[in-house]
Parts: sequence; structure tokens; C-alpha cells
Amino acid sequence: MPRDFKIVVLGAGGVGKSCLTVQFVQGIFVEKYDPTIEDSYRKLIEVDNEQYMLEILDTAGTEQFTAMRDLYMKNGQGFVLVYSIIAQSTFNDLPELREQILRVKDTDKVPMILVGNKCDLADQRVITSEQGTNLSIRFECKFLEASAKTKTNVDAIFHNLVRQVNQLMPQEKKKKVDRRGGCMLI
Repeated sequence: MPRDFKIVVLGAGGVGKSCLTVQFVQGIFVEKYDPTIEDSYRKLIEVDNEQYMLEILDTAGTEQFTAMRDLYMKNGQGFVLVYSIIAQSTFNDLPELREQILRVKDTDKVPMILVGNKCDLADQRVITSEQGTNLSIRFECKFLEASAKTKTNVDAIFHNLVRQVNQLMPQEKKKKVDRRGGCMLI
């Protein structure tokens, strides 16, 4: 029986949250920009010889839906913080978003990965890899640059997050009932 993990994809509008999610779940790149209100996807994956059912919540990047964010954050177990390497404002929004997650979760350590999306557009880059690395150090989280278009690091984002959630929430030992004596074996 696979373990269920709730993953939440967050970031400003237009950074490619839906493109990354759809590329991971369905293996296709969505060319047209269609602002998301909220989409939920499920995908069964295998990481380190274990199966996991991911429920991935692709959230709205627009400000009008921020009231829904607290609920996403409360229920999420792992978080993908996405910015576009070609848009400075999307990078600047992230510290506040991370603080909101920590506040809602009431903890200082949450499975999280920082993703600089659109690395296929390197010729238009305004956020350097070094800036991304430095922010991830500040956030105490993993950092990857990705491209939903070329599928660069898309699987790695979600696989890394599964490993982080596993480290923070190890599976309890399975208890088996010995039918002969009715004793629990651990």
C-alpha cells in the first residue's frame, strides 16, 4: 500500500507552477498560459524502491486567492516554492511565502524545495543560479533550476520532496498479528 503525501506548489502567477506539475504528472508541456485557481493531481511514483501516491495541489499565483493559501499550507506535507529565473518580482515574493508556510504549520522546519523555473530561457535570465543557491541556504532547503518545457529536473523536484517528507515523518513500524497466538509481532 503506497503512502499518501500532499505536495503544494506555490509561487507568483506565471512562474510555471502548472507547467511543472502537468509535465511531472502527464509528461506534457502546456504552451498556453491559463491562470490557475486550484488544480489537484494524483500520481503514483516510486522513490528508493517505495511507492508513494502524491496528491499535488497546484495553487493560484494571483493575489485574489491568498485566503485559500492558509488551508493549503495547513494540509500540505511538502512544498515546492517556484520562481521564474526571468522575473525578479517572482523571486522577491518568496521569503514572505516561506514565512507564511512556517507560521501556518507552526514549525521552523518544513519539507521544502526552491525551484528556479524556465532555465531553458537562460539568455533572458535576471536571477542568477548563485542568487537561488543563496536563498535556499537562507531557507535551509534544497535548490534546483528546472524547465517544464525541456523536462529538466522536473522529476527530481518531486522525488527530492518525497525523501524530505520521509525524513521528517518516518513510517511507523508495521505491526503484524500472529494468528496462532494472537500476539503482536514488531
